[in-house]
Amino acid sequence: MIFLKHKSFMVFFLIIFVSFGSCFALSQYARSKGFVELSEIDPTIMTSLRYITNENFLGTPVDGYKKDCVVLIEQVAQALKKVQQEVKKDGYCLVVYDAYRPQMAVDHFVRWSKDVENQKKKNQYYPRVNKADAFELGYIARRSGHSRGATVDVTIIKDGQKLHRIIEKKRKLLDGFEIKFLDDGTVDMGSSFDLFDIASHFENSLIEEEYKKNRIYLRNVMEKFGFEPYSKEWWHFTFKPEPYPAGIDSSYFNFAIE
Repeated sequence: MIFLKHKSFMVFFLIIFVSFGSCFALSQYARSKGFVELSEIDPTIMTSLRYITNENFLGTPVDGYKKDCVVLIEQVAQALKKVQQEVKKDGYCLVVYDAYRPQMAVDHFVRWSKDVENQKKKNQYYPRVNKADAFELGYIARRSGHSRGATVDVTIIKDGQKLHRIIEKKRKLLDGFEIKFLDDGTVDMGSSFDLFDIASHFENSLIEEEYKKNRIYLRNVMEKFGFEPYSKEWWHFTFKPEPYPAGIDSSYFNFAIE
């Protein structure tokens, strides 16, 4: 009986270890540079890491995303925790689409942009943009702020609701152009995450007023806790001052998320 009790304890311990094992998976190198997993700081923040799936503008999992885990600098994670506490008061929950992005993922984006034959996600993500122009238009970068660990792609969802499998919906913009709205259960911002289009710019004349109000709410609460918005993507914010400043080679990291 003593052995059985001991064995049961060991099974229980292993279950606990597996359940929380993600908190110990980040490499010692990454931790030495100040990176943490978001779930360690605030497990209530919802995540939808699109680049580990086929549901992104490449249509395939992106290099460097080997684990469904949001990674970022600890100071930035603590700021997101404050954002979460704020939006919770208003009946929302924060959703993170992307945070730290290894340089190998950015390099994958570069290869994708040169593969002109691959247009399988054009209708959903870049319907009126030539993929080769995505860098020059500012929708993706050859050296991304995400690789410095202080940039996040976020939105909100009504508190108590769950993310669901994407439902494609036709949506006509105010200029008459029709886009695919990818409904995942989050608050409607007028255009979907990673849509390469003017409709995704924070300020534009292509979306209804109700969507603009939702964007303003998100921007205001992010700015309140130190995040600077990006004019061409309503979901994109960078914590300031950045722990690893732009333009310095050592500020850009390339460890995989695993």
